[in-house]
Amino acid sequence: MTYPGPPRPTRVSATPLAELAGQLGVEPPESTAEVTGITHDSRAVRPGDLYAALPGARLHGADFVTQAAGLDAVAVLTDPTGAERAAATGLPVLVVDDPRGRMGELAATIYGHPGRDLLQIGITGTSGKTTTAYLVEGGLKSVRSTGLIGTVEMRIGDERIKSERTTPEATDLQALFAVMRERGVEAVTMEVSSHALVLGRVDGCVFDIGVFTNLSPEHMEFHSDMEDYFGAKAQLFTPKRGKLGVINFDDEYGRRLVKEAGVPVVTFSAEGHPDADWRAEDVTVGPMDSTFTVIGPKDERITAKSPLPGPFNVANTLAAIVALAVAGLDPQVAADGIAAVPGVPGRLERVDTGQPYLAVVDYAHKTDAVESVLKALRKVTEGKLHVVLGCGGDRDTTKRGPMGAAVARLADTAVLTSDNPRSEDPLAILAAMLQGAASVPAHERGEVQVFEDRAAAIAFAVARAQPGDTVLVAGKGHEQGQDIAGVVRPFDDRQVLREAIQQTQG
Repeated sequence: MTYPGPPRPTRVSATPLAELAGQLGVEPPESTAEVTGITHDSRAVRPGDLYAALPGARLHGADFVTQAAGLDAVAVLTDPTGAERAAATGLPVLVVDDPRGRMGELAATIYGHPGRDLLQIGITGTSGKTTTAYLVEGGLKSVRSTGLIGTVEMRIGDERIKSERTTPEATDLQALFAVMRERGVEAVTMEVSSHALVLGRVDGCVFDIGVFTNLSPEHMEFHSDMEDYFGAKAQLFTPKRGKLGVINFDDEYGRRLVKEAGVPVVTFSAEGHPDADWRAEDVTVGPMDSTFTVIGPKDERITAKSPLPGPFNVANTLAAIVALAVAGLDPQVAADGIAAVPGVPGRLERVDTGQPYLAVVDYAHKTDAVESVLKALRKVTEGKLHVVLGCGGDRDTTKRGPMGAAVARLADTAVLTSDNPRSEDPLAILAAMLQGAASVPAHERGEVQVFEDRAAAIAFAVARAQPGDTVLVAGKGHEQGQDIAGVVRPFDDRQVLREAIQQTQG
C-alpha cells in the first residue's frame, strides 16, 4: 500500500536541480532533472521528488535511498556520510554538511515560497500555544479563510488532519502552506515549538507576527538549561524568523524578550500593567469563561470574553486579540470572533452527562500549568477538587516530583497514575511523583492515592465526586492513545471519564 504522507499541492512548477544546487552553493550535477517536490521520508516519495536523506540518532536516511529511488525520486540531498550510498542508486546527489538545516529553504523554493502569500501568525511559549492558536483562528475566521497548524490537528479551511507533532518538518510545512494557498487560504495560525526552532522545522518561514505566551521549565531533556530554552524561543523574534513580536509583559522572560528582540514588539498584560501597550481590566472570572475590558494603546476600550475559564486564559485571549489587532483587524471584531470559539480540544474541556458536579479534561502536563489549572478550578468549585495526574516516560524527569507536590498541595484528592510511560517502568515514574507529594507537609496536602492503571484512577476520582465538586483528569488532554512499552493502545481521557460517570449514574 502506498504511504500517503502529508498533504501536497496538486500544481507545482518544476525547479531545475541545477538551480537548487546553485542555491546550496554546491557544484551542479550533470543532470537535467527537474524537481516538483521534496520529502525527508522515503515512504512519502512521489515521482519528481528530491529525497532529503538526513543523519539520525540511530539510522541514516541514506539507508533508505533505494526505496526513494524505487518511488521515482529524481535526486538526493544528503551529508558526506550518506553520499556514497546515495550515489549507488545512480541518482544525482547534492551533498552539504547540514542537509536538515538547508532543506527548509529548498522546500520554500520548490513550492514557490507559499508562505509569502499567507498572513502567518506563529505562537511560541511553554503553555498556552494551542489555546491561543485556536483563539486567533476563531478571530480570523469572520474575515478571512484560515488554516491552523498545531499540536492537536491541522486545518485547511474546514478540512481537519491529525497532527503528528506540534510543528511539522520543514518539507511538510512548506508543502502544507502550498496546499493552503492552492485552496484559497489567506491566513495561517500555527504553534511554533522550541524543537521546531532549533531543528529547523520553520526554516524558510518569516512570520508576520510572532506571539510569546510565557516560559517555565519544560523539555529539559532537550534543552541544557533555561537559558538554552529561552534562546530557542527567542529565535522567533529575529529578522530571520519574524517581522513583529506580540509579547506577554507579565512574564519574566517576556520582559527580557522585549529588551532583546531583534524585531519591533507590542506588549500585553492580563494583569493590567500600566507599562504594557495593551492590558486587561475589569476581569471577572466565571466557572466556564471570563469577561474583561481590553484597553488599547490609544485608550480604546474593547469588550472581551475568554471562552475558557481561568486567569491564564484571559492572558491567552488577550494575546489573540492583540495579535489580530496588529495584523490589521478591528479589535472589537477580533474579540467578538474569539468569544464565539466553542472550545479547544483537551483544554479544560467539559465532560457533561448530567452529573451534579463539574468534570473536565486538560492537557496540563508541567508544574506551572498544573498549578494554574488547579487554582482556576478551585475558584469555581464549591465542594472538593479531585484530580487525576500522571507524568510521561522518556521525558523531562525533573518535573515529576514538583508535579506530584503541586497536585497533593492543591487538590482535595490527588490520584497519581500513569500518563504515557513509554519505555520506562510506570511504577518508577509514580514513585518519583509520590516522593514529591510526600514532601508536602501533612497538614497542607490532600488525600493521595496511587493507581498504575489510568482508567482505574479516573473511576476512583469519579466515585469520590459529590454535588458541587470538580473532577479534573490532567496530562493527556486531546490525546487518543496511551504509549506503554512502545505499544500505543486507544485511550481518550474524555471517553474514559464519560464512561466512568455514566457507570455511577446507571
